Amino acid sequence: MPVTLFRIAAILCFLAVALGAFGAHALKATLQSSGMLEVWNKAVLYHFLHAVALVALALHGASNRAAYFLILAGILFFSGSLYALALTNVRWLGAITPLGGLCFLAGWAWLVIAPPR
Repeated sequence: MPVTLFRIAAILCFLAVALGAFGAHALKATLQSSGMLEVWNKAVLYHFLHAVALVALALHGASNRAAYFLILAGILFFSGSLYALALTNVRWLGAITPLGGLCFLAGWAWLVIAPPR
């Protein structure tokens, strides 16, 4: 399982870089015209920072698996909803974003509270 978790984290890092480049080049004019470039960039920033955290957690093997999955959910809900919002300008998608933020907070809190292994 740790190898799989590591590969998932690596894929998420790859996607963060690809989506950052895609937003900076192919989508830049579209995102600027809709006023969503900053939203896209925020999604990429949180996506990438937390994907790197997943790499570190994956290297710890089975310990802190709950934190791993909470942070993974945070990437999906937080960054995923912001990517969708930036592409579609459908405002209700912004209501999903705080759920991702809560997942991020819960994942980091887990690491603070969980006994070291």
